[in-house]
Amino acid sequence: MINKEVISIFVDNQANVLSRIVSFFGRRGFNIDSLTVSTTHNPEISRITIVCRVDEQELRQIITQTEKLEIVREIFVLDKEESLYRELLLMKIRVDKTKRSGIIEIANIYRAKVIDLKKDSLILELTGAPEKIDNFMDILSCYDIVEVCRTGATGISRGLNGKTQESYDDIA
Repeated sequence: MINKEVISIFVDNQANVLSRIVSFFGRRGFNIDSLTVSTTHNPEISRITIVCRVDEQELRQIITQTEKLEIVREIFVLDKEESLYRELLLMKIRVDKTKRSGIIEIANIYRAKVIDLKKDSLILELTGAPEKIDNFMDILSCYDIVEVCRTGATGISRGLNGKTQESYDDIA
């Protein structure tokens, strides 16, 4: 059965690391649904979060083969029940004075922020779980959406029992 999995990879923070990881996935035929990368509180380590749809055998293959790369410090799958996921959405909508208040009302329900307002458009910002972002976009699809910019999902384990970058600071 194919599942959407969120994979977290701690890697050395150096040139070409991202391209090596992405090409590794591509060469093996795995499609990446979303990808986020950032340094951690240790500037020598970056965290790559990849969302992909794979079955159990493919997931084991990804973990096993990615662990072998010398740039990889740790790779693990975030447990759906024990992790939090967030995305950021920026959405530009064409508006006139008759539609503006309705859009702002919907934005308030979802706790989105109006970050830019012009006579003919507005830009909304929303942060939340991927499902919340999907629902928000669906609700607003009846309006004249001009542009959408959406980050990929990022995630973190709840509590202190899961894997954390702090565990790998001694390796640096």
